[in-house]
Amino acid sequence: MKKIYALFILVAIFLVSCEGSVGPPGPPGPQGFPGEDGFDGLIGQVIEVEADLNINNDFEYYVEIPNEIEVFESDIIAVYRLMGVFEGTDIWEPLPQTIFRNSGILLYGFDYTIFDVRLFLDGTVDFGKLDPDDTDNLIFRIAVIPADFAKTVDLKKMDKVIDALDIKEIKRIN
Repeated sequence: MKKIYALFILVAIFLVSCEGSVGPPGPPGPQGFPGEDGFDGLIGQVIEVEADLNINNDFEYYVEIPNEIEVFESDIIAVYRLMGVFEGTDIWEPLPQTIFRNSGILLYGFDYTIFDVRLFLDGTVDFGKLDPDDTDNLIFRIAVIPADFAKTVDLKKMDKVIDALDIKEIKRIN
């Protein structure tokens, strides 16, 4: 009985381990939509603008998004303000940004559509008594970020956004 059982196992192993010749190739699959070489579906842009947020423009400034930048309803807009430079490195802070002063609260804020970004001041301080350093010649960077991508990057750090989007050049507008 043991010999029949062993013979049966050898035959089974032989049948399972045999391979035949490779069959003919199958028919080609359907043709996909044409695309650009190297396009991974992620398009992000960063623009830089200098703005005054003073009494002359009611403490708000509109930035029209250039036509060559396409913004989708699902995209996210992040805005950063240049706070200063330390040892040759720019210091960027994300908006909204709240600054507490003895005279009250100063808020740098923004809102946006797919066509423009509105930068504005808000808060409890007397805007008329603000120092020109708080209102004039302010530098902002506006990042247009695909929504799916925004989940994977720290939006509080502008340099992380630029690196992750692989931004090589920041367009300056005014």
